[in-house]
Amino acid sequence: MSEIVLVEDRGAVRWISINRPDKRNAINEGVIAAIRTAIESADLDDDLRAIVLTGIGEKAFCAGADLGRQVEGGAFDIDYADPRHYVVGLFKAIEECRLPIIARVNGLALAGGFGLVCACDMAVAADDALFGTPETKIGIAPMMILGYMMRILPRRKLMEMCISGEFISAEEALQFGVINYVVPRAELDDKLSWLLDRITAKSPAAIKLFKQGYHAMQDMSLQECFEFAQIMISVMASTNDAKEGRLAFQEKRPPVWRSER
Repeated sequence: MSEIVLVEDRGAVRWISINRPDKRNAINEGVIAAIRTAIESADLDDDLRAIVLTGIGEKAFCAGADLGRQVEGGAFDIDYADPRHYVVGLFKAIEECRLPIIARVNGLALAGGFGLVCACDMAVAADDALFGTPETKIGIAPMMILGYMMRILPRRKLMEMCISGEFISAEEALQFGVINYVVPRAELDDKLSWLLDRITAKSPAAIKLFKQGYHAMQDMSLQECFEFAQIMISVMASTNDAKEGRLAFQEKRPPVWRSER
């Protein structure tokens, strides 16, 4: 049996690919567990600088939960005495990951798949990709991913997507801030490589601390952000990368980053 998630380190970038093209890369508990493990282990690897999340094939990035023939429960079951849904576990791992995570959207990104795109730090999409939250068509609503949607989409567009269940185009997703870049399908990997080069050339310590600071500050008041930021900038300035960056600037040479925790 082939692996349901493929994990490959290409230089300093970990590629995580959902490998269920016959099911439009739908996710289930096994897929989610494999993605989570790959992200958590990447975060502990000092040789890695970024993560790419994508789907195998050209039809779908991820079409959401694998509903199969289930009529009751399935992907939406939860033990109320132990309310730790596996999707929430993945989202928490994504939030805690200090490496930039980029979604390579090669096709449909629907329901939970749309949530994965929203959860990533950046996204590059093929121009024929489609995005949507069609859950109301099967009698539910996109609650699991709503927290991310509320942080990205304008309120009225969010309401339209979640209530109507209709799709939006890659260009619309770009307009509403869901993705960073839209390119012709043939140029998808070139654009992704361009973005990864811009990321992996920068200080890994600065990026890791920035991501920690961002997630800590996003729900703070402005005054709390001020207090937290002045501590964080001092912490950043004390790292080996910051010292190397200043020295390289003074010596007019490219910095040589030393990966540090």
